[in-house]
Amino acid sequence: MYHIYGDLISGNCYKLKLLLELTGQDYEWQHTDILAGEARTEEFLLMNANAKVPVLKIVDGDNPPQYLAESNAILNYLAEGTPYLPEDRYLRAQVLQWQFFEQYSHEPYIAVARYINKYLGLPEARIAEYHAKQEGGHKALSVMEEHLQGRNFFVGEAGNESATIADISLYAYTHVSHEGGFMLESYPRIVEWLRRVEALPGFAPMV
Repeated sequence: MYHIYGDLISGNCYKLKLLLELTGQDYEWQHTDILAGEARTEEFLLMNANAKVPVLKIVDGDNPPQYLAESNAILNYLAEGTPYLPEDRYLRAQVLQWQFFEQYSHEPYIAVARYINKYLGLPEARIAEYHAKQEGGHKALSVMEEHLQGRNFFVGEAGNESATIADISLYAYTHVSHEGGFMLESYPRIVEWLRRVEALPGFAPMV
């Protein structure tokens, strides 16, 4: 049984819910309010000393529970043996390539701008930071838009791709990027790709 500690309007947490729904795996969700300090309790810090969600708790019979943090690491664990994680070595490396891109070139701009606006209400003290995130976010979206030329999904040879956890990683914050000020009208391939992800059997929306 999988237990997930997370916030459903967090893209990093939603990734896990989306994969589990797409693959039909059983799980329990424990809402964790980060703004209320629930990720800084003594109990939570024993699961993840970094005080961040999501956290996966793995319960296997009478064995002691195991814990895993970092959304993309958890995705790779949960996707093992499913169509969303290729067996081919090169394709797996491509999955990781896009997941690293998501965490280093996408999330620090799009997700942070969204956090400042949606979670914090765009406070005066962080307006400059919010605007400073726009250039980097649009750069990431432009990379995605170019890569999607002639492609349905991100991993595989053009014309022979299938949805993987790379798409799930990128979908999570891209589909709500407007909440961080990133309008997608200039990225028609991304918009089409979002619709393809949403057409996958078992798809579940963020909320």
